[in-house]
Amino acid sequence: MRTYTTPDDCTLPGLDAPCFRDLLPEEISLARESKTMVVFHKGETLAKQGAFASSVLFIIDGLGKRYIEGDAQRNYNISLVKGGEFLGLSAAFGSNTYPYSVTALSEVTACLIEKDAVASLAKLNGTFAHSIISRYCRSSNMLYTAISKLTNKQMNGRMADALLYLDAVQHEGQAVFVNLSRKDISDFAGVSTESAIKLLKNFEKDGLISLEEKDIVLLQHQALEEISRKG
Repeated sequence: MRTYTTPDDCTLPGLDAPCFRDLLPEEISLARESKTMVVFHKGETLAKQGAFASSVLFIIDGLGKRYIEGDAQRNYNISLVKGGEFLGLSAAFGSNTYPYSVTALSEVTACLIEKDAVASLAKLNGTFAHSIISRYCRSSNMLYTAISKLTNKQMNGRMADALLYLDAVQHEGQAVFVNLSRKDISDFAGVSTESAIKLLKNFEKDGLISLEEKDIVLLQHQALEEISRKG
């Protein structure tokens, strides 16, 4: 069950993003009055693809997965989300629904900021607007890159890409692999769960990775990068 706290508990200093540091005092007041902190437990939905979006989410801490919903058996994981990131920025600029879904992989603390407040801050503060636009563009580029990899690479290349990406996030201090199921990894690579398990075992046999229960340790980054390049 989600845990809500009062807006004052979600203090602005807790929103550790450069765009918030550039707000003027009256803009800080607007931001503070328009947000509520929410704690999502593992497995809960932060954003639902196609659902009405009344808020932009700013992740304070925790780990989640952002994905495009497919059929009943297949989703397409786009990226992990972690502290310092926004979700649903398009809601503040004309879109009434979330374009993707996000599920908590661990306990996630987030601030829900009313989308009208985010739009107002962008109009009032050019530096804030520039930061928001930059973040939105990076998010869009990540989506295009993910689509390109899924459509242009063979299974080995897609699995290598997924492992290298997830390992890079883990090196930022996040516990990634232990929070992911084999199905989660298959959805990052765009393959079936059965194929993902087979590919991981083959990579382990070749000495590229080590499988330690749920955890995965990358042993040969350069070889995996070469597999990724060859696609």
